[in-house]
Amino acid sequence: MKEEIFEAVKSYNTIIIHRHVRPDPDAYGSQGGLAEILRASFSDKQIYAVGKHDPSLGYLRKPDVISDEVYKGALVIVCDTANQERICDSRYHLGDKLIKIDHHPNEDPYGDILWVDLKASSVSEMIYEFYKSFSDEGLKMTDEAARLIYAGIVGDTGRFLYPSATEKTFEYAKELISYSFDRVLLYNNMYELDPNMIKLQGYVLENFTMNEDGAAVISIHSGTLKEYGILPSEASQLVSSLGMVKGIKAWVFFIEEDDQIRVRLRSKGPVINTIAMKFRGGGHPLAAGASVYSWDEAKEVIEDIKAVCRQN
Repeated sequence: MKEEIFEAVKSYNTIIIHRHVRPDPDAYGSQGGLAEILRASFSDKQIYAVGKHDPSLGYLRKPDVISDEVYKGALVIVCDTANQERICDSRYHLGDKLIKIDHHPNEDPYGDILWVDLKASSVSEMIYEFYKSFSDEGLKMTDEAARLIYAGIVGDTGRFLYPSATEKTFEYAKELISYSFDRVLLYNNMYELDPNMIKLQGYVLENFTMNEDGAAVISIHSGTLKEYGILPSEASQLVSSLGMVKGIKAWVFFIEEDDQIRVRLRSKGPVINTIAMKFRGGGHPLAAGASVYSWDEAKEVIEDIKAVCRQN
């Protein structure tokens, strides 16, 4: 697949790169890293990275703004997005050819060319692998591309703590930090929290519940978010907070928004993406997300996560 993607990249003059809605560092890192590599490698091509901007990730980059006309005859690449409904900017289908690069279970095999690697820690890792595969054929790495890719790897591996971080991941990280960018500043931007977020984290740690099977739950209602002055998208950053709890096997965060309740699932062993798929979501076996539309439906998610913990 990498060879097919490289040939497609060489044959198109306009390349537009998308990623998923409600982005995380891997979405921005893989998308932006690929854009920077291609811009440095093909100065005669028009390379764009698009999507709704998330201000919380402004330290990484800002998306390009383009018109519909730019898509005519263009190659479109979608990074880090398992399902078409989660692609940010619905114009992705307006191009001439579509490529999917992802590391989630391939439940929705969209696109003309698909490169899906379930063993990759992140799509950012895949983008670096893509560069390495064709560095002898003209692909160039830059300091900025290395910064973005490194941020994506760090974000999706939980600073290399998750089981998804393999020997290859550490080898790539070693190579990436040889480029010139400020790692301390990057880590600060990624992990420093505003005082209100710290207080909400305290609320999470004080109010979560866990049963004897290691299934934990925390519900953050809209009133609580308003009390702490936190947006729902910001509250999602705290989903890993419960990972340090002794005895926990899997946990669910419910974050109430105006029109739905976001479901964030994490696990230390039991497979939880099957639960997410039941509730209009998906993801990795140990990290997934979904949506429910009532607190009664949320109770069904709780029963499911209790069941998988009880069985493991």
